[in-house]
Amino acid sequence: MSSTDARTDAGATPAIIPTGAVTDEVADTGPGADELTGSEPGTDVADTLDLRLPDELIDLIAGQGGTGGQANGSVGQGTGAGLPGYGHAVDGTRAHAPGGTSTALADDDLLDNVGAWGPVTTRSGVFQLVPVRIERDLALISRWMNDPAVAAFWELEGPESVTENHLRPQLDGDGRSVPCLGVLDGTPMSYWEIYRADLDPLARHYPARPHDTGVHLLIGGVANRGRGLGTGLLKAVADLVLDHRPPCARVVAEPDLRNTPSVSAFLSAGFRFSAEVELPEKRAALMIRDRALRALL
Repeated sequence: MSSTDARTDAGATPAIIPTGAVTDEVADTGPGADELTGSEPGTDVADTLDLRLPDELIDLIAGQGGTGGQANGSVGQGTGAGLPGYGHAVDGTRAHAPGGTSTALADDDLLDNVGAWGPVTTRSGVFQLVPVRIERDLALISRWMNDPAVAAFWELEGPESVTENHLRPQLDGDGRSVPCLGVLDGTPMSYWEIYRADLDPLARHYPARPHDTGVHLLIGGVANRGRGLGTGLLKAVADLVLDHRPPCARVVAEPDLRNTPSVSAFLSAGFRFSAEVELPEKRAALMIRDRALRALL
C-alpha cells in the first residue's frame, strides 16, 4: 500500500494526509507496506529487516525462560480511566488476542510498553494511544479504511478481513510495530502505528540509528478532519515516544515529498526535513524529530 504519505499528516482531501493532499491534518501517514516492504498492496507489513537484537535484550529475554512458558507476559487489567471500553494492557505494548490471551511482551518489549504510556492533555482534549484489540476494534478500523479518502492511500478497502490481515501480523509479531487507536476525550478517532523504524524495511533507505521510532497515522471520522488536529496530535505522540522510550533519540516519518501540507504539518509539530529518500512506491520526505532539539522546536 502506498500509505506512508497517506498516514503522514495533512491529507489529500480534508480527510487524510495523502500525497498531494490539502489539509493541515495528519489524516493519513501510514506505513505503506508495499512501499517499505516491497509487498503487494494489502499484504501488510510482514517483510521486516532481519536485524540482530541488542545483546542486553537477548539476555533479558533468555533470563525469563523459567516463567512457565508465558514469554508474552500476563494480561493487564487496563487503566483507561475515562475511556469506557478502551482500557489497555499495562504490562505490554500490544493488545490482547481474541479469547483473552495476551500478545504483549512484558517490560522487555521492543517499544517500551506503548499500552502503558497513558493519557496526555492536548489543546484538543485528553488523548491516549490504546493498543488495538481485533474483537473490539476491527469493525471501526475497517470502516475508516473503506472511506475513499483513506482507501486511496492505505489500499485496505474491502471486507473486514482485509483490515484484519493488515493488523494480525503486527499483533502476532514480535512487537516491532504496535497498532493503536487514538482516543480523544474517550472517543476513538484515529488509527496509529508506532513502530521500530530501525527494524523496519524503511531502514534500508536512510541511515537509521538504534531505536529510531516511526509513526503512521490516519484520522478516522470526517468531522475530525480539517480542524487542526493533525499537527497537535503528531506533536503529542512524538512527545509520548520521547518521554517513554529513553533509548530513542529520534522519531521519524516519511510522507510523500509531493504532499506539501503533510510535510508542513510535521514541520509544525517539531519535525525537521532531513532528506529525500527513494522508496519503492514514492519519493519521500524523511522527517525527523530529534530529542536533542526538542526544547527548541
